[in-house]
Amino acid sequence: MFEAYITNTALYPLMGIEVGTTVHFPMTTQELQAALAKIGIDGKRYSEVFFTSFDSDVLGLYDHLYECENIDELNELGHALLEVRDKGGLETFEAALVLGNHTRSVKDLINLTQNLDLYRFYPDISDDEGLGRLYADELGTIDIPEHIQNYFDYEAYGRDVRINEGGVFAPGGYVSAVPEGFKEYYHGPQDIPPEHRIFAYPEKAEPVHSILAALKRFQEAPPAPKKDKAGPSHEER
Repeated sequence: MFEAYITNTALYPLMGIEVGTTVHFPMTTQELQAALAKIGIDGKRYSEVFFTSFDSDVLGLYDHLYECENIDELNELGHALLEVRDKGGLETFEAALVLGNHTRSVKDLINLTQNLDLYRFYPDISDDEGLGRLYADELGTIDIPEHIQNYFDYEAYGRDVRINEGGVFAPGGYVSAVPEGFKEYYHGPQDIPPEHRIFAYPEKAEPVHSILAALKRFQEAPPAPKKDKAGPSHEER
């Protein structure tokens, strides 16, 4: 569901170059250990893992993830997002990120995935007039006599609805949230299921001289740049 670039910053003073690799969440313990071993992290000489960047096909997710995140929590978030995707709720989650409530930590994001039923999301509604027509004509929130419908100010009505609800226009549509009722299902790492706990140092990491040799080969013959491609649709995720 998302990827991160992890680095062994302790090697930067020695090598003068960032030593890192890309990992994909959710993942297994074996996949994590292989990634840590690749950048020389063994839990003995080198033990600190930093995230220098995140990327995801979940729009806006990377804006809420930071360099010292807990790996097990990130993995739990990855599994939670898979469940949201399978239920067809990714657009609502993305819109909720734009709304900005409960997005300050990975803990918040995990809980957000479990509270999406509290969010009203209307796809393809991008302005106040469209919102006003949706509420008045389709949802029937106001009774407009037929003889004045052509003169009714749908834009002003939609603006009032948005202000009163505290809603926003997200990339995929309009979103607002129920003022109360958000529940905290996830309280911290202690709530992560055992099968989603993946952090473990590898038994043996790559020695520094091997990493130096690999970096030298990379600098001498870097791989061809990847071609840009359009991001996947929600149906393809």
